[in-house]
Amino acid sequence: MSVPQALRCAVYTRKSSEEGLQQSFNSLDAQRQACQAYVRSQQGEGWSLRGDTYDDGGFSGASLNRPALRRLLADVAAGGLDVVVVYKVDRLTRSLGDFVRIIEIFDKANVSFVSVTQAFNTTTSMGRLTLNVLLSFAQFEREITGERIRDKIAASKAKGMWLGGAPPLGYNAPTNPMSRALVVDTVEAEKVRLIFRRYLELANVYALQKWLDAERVRSKRRTTHRGVVVGGCAFSRGALTHLLSNPTYLGRVTHKGTSFPGSHDPIVDPATFDAAQKLLLAGRQKRRERVTRRSLALLDRLLFDSDGQRMELVVASSRKRRLYQYYCSPADPGADSSDAIRRVPADVIHELLKRRLGALSSLSDDADRDEFRALVSRVEVHPSTVQVVVRLKFLTERRREVGMAGLRRRLMPGEQLTIEPHDPRLARIAFPVRLKLRGGRRWIVGPDGQEVQPPPPPDVVLIRRVQRAHGIIKECQAEPDAPLHLLRFARSPSRSSDVDKAQWAFLAPDLQKRILRGESPTGTAWIRGGKLPLSWSEQRTLFDKGMHHA
Repeated sequence: MSVPQALRCAVYTRKSSEEGLQQSFNSLDAQRQACQAYVRSQQGEGWSLRGDTYDDGGFSGASLNRPALRRLLADVAAGGLDVVVVYKVDRLTRSLGDFVRIIEIFDKANVSFVSVTQAFNTTTSMGRLTLNVLLSFAQFEREITGERIRDKIAASKAKGMWLGGAPPLGYNAPTNPMSRALVVDTVEAEKVRLIFRRYLELANVYALQKWLDAERVRSKRRTTHRGVVVGGCAFSRGALTHLLSNPTYLGRVTHKGTSFPGSHDPIVDPATFDAAQKLLLAGRQKRRERVTRRSLALLDRLLFDSDGQRMELVVASSRKRRLYQYYCSPADPGADSSDAIRRVPADVIHELLKRRLGALSSLSDDADRDEFRALVSRVEVHPSTVQVVVRLKFLTERRREVGMAGLRRRLMPGEQLTIEPHDPRLARIAFPVRLKLRGGRRWIVGPDGQEVQPPPPPDVVLIRRVQRAHGIIKECQAEPDAPLHLLRFARSPSRSSDVDKAQWAFLAPDLQKRILRGESPTGTAWIRGGKLPLSWSEQRTLFDKGMHHA
């Protein structure tokens, strides 16, 4: 008589909710008792129960992220089990895809799977079919239950009920289980009204945040402000924006973008709330405009690294509000990053391409974005070259008398011009450049061996003076005696501060454009005696002398 092989058995139990787990005998105990009785009935086959317990109380079967299940799978993979016993298949999982992954782990470890109330054998094809059918119905039941719960939540919120979660500032959790209406906290409600009033005065979320931080610091010494207690944790700008746009303060309840009349009392009146929404909308539009201006970069969606990844423009500013712009590759651990260039200073690469393409195609230094992108189709940054794919039509249209041979003669030593094999309308120009590290920043060395310097940054102080001068002129024009004011600015020997500021509006237009491009002398020393001459030619002479001196 052969002795049966000893099989080590483990019982897994699960309950979706935590309700009833504190009882002395709960659902997990009932499942375990039934499974242990089944294992004892198979002792003649060599089954023996391990002492470890695998209980997941309060975990859904829709996910594998369960502590006891993870321990069970780890023990299975380690070879410490031979049979896994459950009360029902859906106790292990309610997802057909997750079950397939679990069975694969069991098969690799040669572990059998047994359901006490559903007799089947996973070693046969018919048993696997039966198991898949049962799991399909379990997953269907889970999805139907989820839809029923979602429909109940939607119907309850349509009646204005608060269905859980942290109440917003100004409210406490419902105390009436029938109406489930939020309860107004009078102290916090006054704080909310104060925040709304202050936001309408400042018209800026960042300024509101600074003011609240200052009030919070003062509250350590003074606990009230205008009769309102100020303190607690600091507000982030995101939290303030959410608070100012939360329709709960109007006495409404939202569900998936739809707002319903709530059963709780409002805190903020509709006029104040609508005014705050207009200010928030205006702020969002300004941010979109900034993002749009950023997307109008010269090489936006045209620049690629040597791995073929598109490089995106990244903008940052220093504490002194100096703007830094880089084209950066996305973080891709799978890419070969040994020699690839991942970051290029935007102003330097712009200067290099404009200078070299201008020598080949009559592209002006101040060419706008559309003119540049009409010529350039693609730019690739390699460790030793910058390769530009250009459209021959725009490359030769202003130099038809030159032809391709003439264009090649204009190339510098080491530069190459070839026709793209897949499209004869495109040409690839390779500029032999390299990047070198200096002071923590990468600088481009051009084909002539000279370091490509970025264009000088605009003189912000000088630009603001010109802007302020034009603002003063506009204010004067709005007055009835505007001509007298203009004559006073132009001829009067008055030394008032407004006259000194307004003289910058009479700067020659071409000089104002040069200032905006960054061509500006250092400070205002190039103005003799602090007065700007009315003659544009004299202004240009002084400007050029100041540039040479700077």
